[in-house]
Amino acid sequence: MHLELQNIPSKEIMPGYHGKMIHAENMSIAFWEVEKDAQVPEHSHMNEQIMHVLEGDFEFTLDGKTKVYHPGDIVIIAPYAKHSGRALTVCRLMDVFSPTREEYK
Repeated sequence: MHLELQNIPSKEIMPGYHGKMIHAENMSIAFWEVEKDAQVPEHSHMNEQIMHVLEGDFEFTLDGKTKVYHPGDIVIIAPYAKHSGRALTVCRLMDVFSPTREEYK
């Protein structure tokens, strides 16, 4: 299967988080365009997650520890680990989830 990111419709999954979602049998990838000051409240999920900051500055809390991440930074989030985030600037992020993030379909 071949996809072009520019042709995938964007969904606003939560306020300020506009994602283009790609789903395979065992994983999902989300390409996020995030508005400045948009927040993800603390949550956890069964999926293992890898977050890659493509553009901008993103404040991220994982298991109670907060850091600011910049372009090129990658964070691995274990299943059920509590995490939250806030875009300090306009951001572009890529998240990879395994297994597939069914609620994003």
